[in-house]
Amino acid sequence: MNTAILTITGSDGTGGSGVQADIQLIHELGGRAASAITSITVQNTLGIQEFHDLPAPVVRQQVEAIINDLQPQIIKIGLLRRTDVVEMLAEVLRKYRPRHIIYAPVLTSTKGEQLVSAKVYETIQQLLLPLCTIVLRPSDLPAGPRRHGDANQLASALAYYLSLGESETDARLHAQTYLKALPADYAEGNSRSEELFNQFLTAVERYFYRYADVAFYAEQLNVSARYLGQVTRRNSGRSPKAIIDERIVSEITSLLTSTNRPLKDIAQRLGFSSQAHLSRFFKKHKGMSPTDFQKQR
Repeated sequence: MNTAILTITGSDGTGGSGVQADIQLIHELGGRAASAITSITVQNTLGIQEFHDLPAPVVRQQVEAIINDLQPQIIKIGLLRRTDVVEMLAEVLRKYRPRHIIYAPVLTSTKGEQLVSAKVYETIQQLLLPLCTIVLRPSDLPAGPRRHGDANQLASALAYYLSLGESETDARLHAQTYLKALPADYAEGNSRSEELFNQFLTAVERYFYRYADVAFYAEQLNVSARYLGQVTRRNSGRSPKAIIDERIVSEITSLLTSTNRPLKDIAQRLGFSSQAHLSRFFKKHKGMSPTDFQKQR
């Protein structure tokens, strides 16, 4: 009969990785998962914005509450970002001595972001790795492009098969086979990035004559300005403000070259407070004043 599996890692609000994904996958396989959270992340399918790392006493309380009650013999460890947490876990694991300790290093995100400092990983190498019965390596993962949460999925599946009493060799084989059968987008979430980006461009085209602030467009699209920024950078490599300003500069340029409108009228048409305001804006983006630009043309 399988025993409880304790997963010790960070949270991922999208469910694609972290403790949420561990619990889901272990449950889908038919196992019983318990958890202790090391870090609360602020993230979505576009990436991580913030970490709120829990201190060692809080993590210890979670771990010991599960160990004292459920006595899990399989412990899977993922994201650790504080040296005091690593030190505490090493102490608890030396005392408790579960049958299997699986460490699935979470050092960088799939987008290449560094998640763990060198000092923390040095502590992991010194104190935690010697206690682990299994440390997953990149070579353990299925061949092909890296997917969000793939190491997490392998470690969770491996923990499940070990909880059935299988040997490490058999458990690895079954876990690899299970992962290969998962859909390619199993943990990718449902990002609406491209759709929202197109909606933003449409809104800019509609409102750039009157509005140049990002907050206005974010409100129109019913998202935060921060999320809108993530979307535009992912799809174009530019900030929302840069896209808005680029459209306004393009319109000024068009009006300067194709009409005889006075600069004062152009400024009023595009919502600038004055002709001087427009001139400063144009020079900032084009490197010359509107008058100099007209002379060059």
